Amino acid sequence: MKIIRNDTVEVIAGKDKGKRGAVRQVLPKDGRVVVEGINVYKRHMKRGRARQTGIIEFEAPLQASNVMVVCPSCDQPTRVGYEMTEDDKKVRVCRKCDAELPRNVN
Repeated sequence: MKIIRNDTVEVIAGKDKGKRGAVRQVLPKDGRVVVEGINVYKRHMKRGRARQTGIIEFEAPLQASNVMVVCPSCDQPTRVGYEMTEDDKKVRVCRKCDAELPRNVN
């Protein structure tokens, strides 16, 4: 996937269209991403063994095609491309301004 954890993304479709957030989790098998503060749902949980009770808020996964990576240099949502550097490393680049997108994986 072209989206990695800790990327800043903007939602381009759905109820949260236009909102931005950081990617918390990437689910490549399902083609989905979990974005911080986006697509928040509430679930009423019953008392269980080692489970929190009451109303729990959680972020549901979004389809990866409904988000776009935000370029840190031009601050616009953009498509992601790949280029090879001089030392034969594959890097992600912004399609709008050709700036390199950093790998913020912690």
